[in-house]
Amino acid sequence: MTREGALKITLVLVGLLFSAAIYPVIGGLRDPANSDTGDTMMMGLYFTLGIFLLIAVRNPSAHRSLIAFTAWSNFAHAAVMSALGFEIATERAGFLVGSAVLVAIGVVLIALAPAKQSAQQALGSGA
Repeated sequence: MTREGALKITLVLVGLLFSAAIYPVIGGLRDPANSDTGDTMMMGLYFTLGIFLLIAVRNPSAHRSLIAFTAWSNFAHAAVMSALGFEIATERAGFLVGSAVLVAIGVVLIALAPAKQSAQQALGSGA
C-alpha cells in the first residue's frame, strides 16, 4: 500500500469518526437542559471537521493545511484534556484515554501528510 493510500484510508476513518459527533450534537440540541453545552458545541466543530476530512480524501495534497490543522488541533485538545484529567480525578481515566486517541490520530496524520508542493507543482506542469 502506498503512503497516499494509507493517508486516504486514515482520512476516511477519522472523517467518519469525527462525523459521528453529529449524534451527541443532536441529543444536546434536543435536550439542552440536560446536556453540557460546551461538549455540544465542540462536537459540532468535530462533525464539521469530519465532513471536510472526507472531502479531502479525493485530493489529499490539495488539503495539506487541513490535514495539518487536524493533527495539531488534536495535539492541543489532548494537552488540555490531559491537564484536566490530572485535576479532575473522577474524569482521569476517560480524559487520558481520549487524549491518547487524539495524539495517535495526530501522529498518524503528520506521518502520512503529503509533502509540501513547490510553487511550480502548485501551478501545474503546463505553466
